[in-house]
Amino acid sequence: MEHSPAAAGRSGGASYHVAPGETVTAWVVSDLRQAYFPGEPAPAEDRVNYRFINGFVDVGDLPCRKAFQAQMIGREIPAEHDWKPASLNLPGPNRRVEFTGFWHVPTHVGRWLRGSFRPEAARHVPMRLRTCGGVRIWVNGEEQVRFEPFRRNVESETGIVLALKAGDNDVLVLTEDLAERDTIWFFELELADTQPLDIALPTALDRQEVRRLELLARAIRPAVDVFVDRPLEILFDTPPGADLPVGIEVDSHGHDRAVLATADLMLGAAETRLVAPAIKGLPDGYHGIRLKIGSGAAAVARHIDAAFMSGLVLPQAAATLAERKREALIFSARFGAERIGRVLAMAAAGEIDREATDRIIAATLEIIDRREDCSDFVMVPLLWLLGEYEHVLSRETAESIRASVAGYRYWVDEPGNDVMWFWSENHVLCFHTSQLIAGRLMPDTVFSASGRTGREQARLAEGRLRRWFDSVEAHGLAEWNSAAYYPVDFIGLLALERWGGDDIAARARHQLDLIFAMIALHTLAGVPAGSQGRAYDKELRAGPLTELAPFARVAFGSGWLNGGVASLPMFCAGSYAPPADLLEFAQLAPGRAIEARYAQGLESGRLVLFKTEASQLSTVVDHKTGRRGHQQHVLDIRLAGHPMARLWVNHPGEDDPWGTQRPSYWAGNGVLPRVMQYRDVALLIADTEGTRHAWTHAYLGRDGLDEVVLDGNWLLARSGRGFAALHATNGLELVTDGATAGREVRSEGALTGWAAVVGAGDEAAFRHFVERIRATSVLFDTDSKALSLTPPDRETLVLSYAGEFTVGGEPRPFIHDQPVPILTYDSTTAGDGAHPFYA
Repeated sequence: MEHSPAAAGRSGGASYHVAPGETVTAWVVSDLRQAYFPGEPAPAEDRVNYRFINGFVDVGDLPCRKAFQAQMIGREIPAEHDWKPASLNLPGPNRRVEFTGFWHVPTHVGRWLRGSFRPEAARHVPMRLRTCGGVRIWVNGEEQVRFEPFRRNVESETGIVLALKAGDNDVLVLTEDLAERDTIWFFELELADTQPLDIALPTALDRQEVRRLELLARAIRPAVDVFVDRPLEILFDTPPGADLPVGIEVDSHGHDRAVLATADLMLGAAETRLVAPAIKGLPDGYHGIRLKIGSGAAAVARHIDAAFMSGLVLPQAAATLAERKREALIFSARFGAERIGRVLAMAAAGEIDREATDRIIAATLEIIDRREDCSDFVMVPLLWLLGEYEHVLSRETAESIRASVAGYRYWVDEPGNDVMWFWSENHVLCFHTSQLIAGRLMPDTVFSASGRTGREQARLAEGRLRRWFDSVEAHGLAEWNSAAYYPVDFIGLLALERWGGDDIAARARHQLDLIFAMIALHTLAGVPAGSQGRAYDKELRAGPLTELAPFARVAFGSGWLNGGVASLPMFCAGSYAPPADLLEFAQLAPGRAIEARYAQGLESGRLVLFKTEASQLSTVVDHKTGRRGHQQHVLDIRLAGHPMARLWVNHPGEDDPWGTQRPSYWAGNGVLPRVMQYRDVALLIADTEGTRHAWTHAYLGRDGLDEVVLDGNWLLARSGRGFAALHATNGLELVTDGATAGREVRSEGALTGWAAVVGAGDEAAFRHFVERIRATSVLFDTDSKALSLTPPDRETLVLSYAGEFTVGGEPRPFIHDQPVPILTYDSTTAGDGAHPFYA
């Protein structure tokens, strides 16, 4: 969409020219309307087969959606014209008009939008309408479109024709849906005509004002990757031209979505930087930042993220595991997030803050009583608190906890009208763990949702847990290396290690040992990283601020503590200890390099890790090549010189760099590539033909990199003693403006090859690394889709998109399908074996 001076001249205001194939994204938008919509309680179909995958799981329609479809589809809706405009939706990176978000209980959501369509002559305009949700469109007061598929998170499409008169046409849109936890909610109105169409915003704003807002919203970004003891600073590409109010709210990404800070500021007419002096000294974390730019209807809303830390220097940890556990318990008790894990830490540390305890328990019981999604994550530590530390609770509080425990819904076979998610690997574990411990703590109590006694509930849970363990012991975890979900797995596994009884506790201990082995392998300089089965932006760009990072500090003595208390207090309050020999993998000795291979998940995430003292390269190879991706993070580089020094390659799954879809712009892949890795080199072939984004890109954790050089098709980076190089056969272009300025390197073209290389050493070693990279030959045959890399004086690596991977002409298939990592290279014992190419 381009601005249309001609249309503006006819009618005034901000106007746009929409070409065929483009979408209409200029609208005046109402406030969000939302109402609890539970439907009637009923058991859901139990489709859990304990064969866990990443991606869409067809669980059928929940009772709330069945009721929603029955009541909402086709109902009479009078057009509303008197709603108060709340903000503007303006053209930007997103072709959609999108309101995607997360709701913990079933919620009817809706927004009204208004625009003006302005053809020079009366015409019937064909369009393609796509939506997750339902859409109605009125033109000049007459309802012309009613499209209400209301399928959860599934895009639906239809052709429509709008009958327009010459000149201004008032177009009113209602978009609505039933929000069930993570909710993709949007509509996309694409011009399918052969002629362009002029549109306008029906506001008093002139086009210069709207254009300024549009440019500000499109390019907004934090000034740095991490704010270290300094106030929040926001950057824009262009000044507003007039003083403009900006409202800022900083929110926690935790379940509580706590508001951490607010500020009302003024962006000066000639300014492109906005500093918020009062937003400083926040709890360490990767936080959401909500901005409202402008005032009244002349405003746009934007949501971005930023990291905040009190210091970058790796803090000294206590010498022994017991001391580090104690240290972490005290930290969590004093500075933990407002979750029940903080109360558990207080109880275990003997530092009870009565006011905070009562406040957090009350909030936790409300979450449980409302059966909010993810309430199973707080039920488990609450049960640990009740079972182990009831003596620190008042009698009234303990009775309230027991009442909530007895009234909870523990599985899909129990009637409910909630949107709790029972079907993923981590939720299945936490629900079964909750059911087991609750039943054992209250064996004679009748649980109201099921009508069973606690003893019967526990017996059922035992059988279900055995099925869960059978699956993950056979196949590994579908959510491998996940900084988001390993801490959730720990909720269930640590509780079972403590409360599961001999058989189940032993199996939990085995799985804990395996997870800690994978964490040790993929942790560098105190920061867990690597390829992941399920990744989010808020973990990938968070460095040491994830819930997983403190586990590395406590277990291996290197890392940072933060406010994450989902499961860390359970680790620290319990007796479980990771295997002592893992420390050598978490902190490699200088000069040592290793390669590890193993597989995780039913759909076989074949994992390869190469690691030195200061760099690591991690991939998932031969994983669903050419298929639609979800949250799989396939190629990851971590360097040790800075906690935010990270690079990766992916194919964006959505338009908005700050979006939260699955896959998103940075997390996951729209189309999964072919990847193979051998030692310190990874090769990747992406074929994105026919997708919305016919290109791929790399993310740079720029502030953590001491040197970044673009040299032809190579990008070379250094952080401390760690090095990395990326090559794209279609060339590389550093994005220098917009939301990803300085952090995105893009390679245009649907079919391209990438190479990734890591190394380590001093300044001289880096110069030698650069020389070898420059002497390396990388060739890509687009006809055969074969990518080759030939280092100087070494054998050639060749990857075929649909064929073999060879090293020196010899096939190198991935053959290590066991879920337990094994070392396939260790420089300390390799002798004359096949050494790395560059490291």
